[in-house]
Formats: sequence, structure tokens, C-alpha cells
Amino acid sequence: MRLLVLCAHAELTVSELIQILGQSQPRVSRHLKLLCEAGLLDRFQEGSWVYYRLAGKSSTSLLARYLVDLVPEEDPVVARDLERLNIVKQARMDAATEYFKENAKHWNEIRSLHVPEKEVEDILTSALEGRAITDLLDIGTGTGRMLELLGPCTQFSVGIDTSREMLAFARAAIEQAELRNCQVRLGDMYTLPFANDSQDVVVIHQVLHYADRPKMVIDETKRVLKKGGLLMLVDFAPHTVDALRTEHAHVQLGFDGRQVWEWCENAGLKQRAFHELKGNPLTVNIWIAENPENGFVGEAI
Repeated sequence: MRLLVLCAHAELTVSELIQILGQSQPRVSRHLKLLCEAGLLDRFQEGSWVYYRLAGKSSTSLLARYLVDLVPEEDPVVARDLERLNIVKQARMDAATEYFKENAKHWNEIRSLHVPEKEVEDILTSALEGRAITDLLDIGTGTGRMLELLGPCTQFSVGIDTSREMLAFARAAIEQAELRNCQVRLGDMYTLPFANDSQDVVVIHQVLHYADRPKMVIDETKRVLKKGGLLMLVDFAPHTVDALRTEHAHVQLGFDGRQVWEWCENAGLKQRAFHELKGNPLTVNIWIAENPENGFVGEAI
């Protein structure tokens, strides 16, 4: 029960649970194994690390939540566990903040070249107004900002990234915001770890310019989108800021609007909206495409 309560509050590794509970590794691991087999906990591999959290989308997830709700947080043992959990979470945040400080200079250099992010975020949130969203996927989640912004209007949100350092920062950020419906996972944009037709919304925010095969990313996005689901893609228009390639590892120096629409339509996605936010020297474009309820064949561009 102590394990269930802790994993309802945060994603935790075996070593972190041992630190909190003061129990042996074999004992903790055995209980975790039994809880996973019972469907009460979910287990996720992230490189050499394994994270555990309360089951979110299984047939037994309601039971898991019900059991946790039965445990009073003022219970002396539980209260002590939660105090130790806060120490673990603070250590995570401190480590993540240190990483962010080391890299913030680079991100700030890029932000200074284009329009304020709030203008982009306002368009994204407006596009989702009035929609019932069960599952949202944020590809290349980075700091987890899209999860913080859009997660509250979804039942489940997942951010994937190939960087464990960025995942650590994003995990700390969503835990600090108490977004228990959000989680982050190690994942690759070319081979998304999700089933066909599983996502209501997919966000690709300032990530496609890192792709050497952008069309493949859009094809893979189409695979996981539900019928009627939305792709929201944010990236730069074509530009000549070569420092982004040499100093920030951008593979693509922006995307032509018509080219992106061609990739979307070839994948079977339908144009829904386009926004151009002019900046100096970088212009930010937002493409919003829909996976139509019935099959769609794009018109020639």
C-alpha cells in the first residue's frame, strides 16, 4: 500500500523507493513485480533506468486509484513517506535546474530571433477549445512545456524525447505542476512507441528541424492519430541563420509551407489551419492538420 501511494504521487525508480521506504532492494523489487503483475502499477524502461507509476489506462487502474484513496495521508507512516518523497523530488528538480541553467543560454539565443512563445501557445490552446481529448502526444517534449500548457485539458498526455536529461527536467516540471495525468517517456520520433489510431492530438513543437527525414516523422504521426485527430506542427519558415545548424544542431533551416502540406496530404492528413507569425529574422509557422473520419486523398499542390 505504501508503494501504491508513492507511485500515485510520482514516477519513481527502485533506488528512489528504497531510499524512501528504508527497505531492502530484493523486498521492494518483489512487491513492485507483484503489483505490476496485478495491473496496479505501470513499469517503464528509460535506458538503464526503470520507472514505476500508478496504473493509468488498464482495466485495473480504477481499482488502483480506489485503493490509494482509501489510505489517509495523515497516517504517520504515509506522512513520513511523503516527506521523504518531497526530498527526492526536490533533488530531481535541483539536478534538472542545473542542467537547464547550463543550456538556457543556447535556448534564449534562439528565442530572441523569433516571436514570443505566448503568441504560438495562444494559437495552440485556441485550436483545442471545445474538443474532448483523451490522449495527447508531445513529440520531442524537451522541457515539457507543451504538457504543462495542454495537459490540463486532456485525460492522458505523454511527452517523448531521446534525451534523458531533458526527460528529467520535464518530469520534474510536470510533477511540480501536479499534472498526474501527464508523463514522459524515452522515445524516437521515427518509431513512436504507440499503437495505431491511439492519439487524439499530436504536437510537434520546434522539433521537426532536427529531423533528417521529416516526411517519415509526419507519416509516423499519421499512423498513431485517431480518426478526427489533430496534428499541430510548429516550426520555422525557411531562413538563412546558419548558426542554428552549426551551433544548435538544426538539420533543416526551416520548412516551406507548401512542402509541409504536401507531406501531410501524402500521408492522408487534411489541411485545417495555417498561421504565420513573422519575426526578425525567424518566422514561425503553425500547421494544423486533421486525420479525417473518412479516407482522404489530397489535391495536387
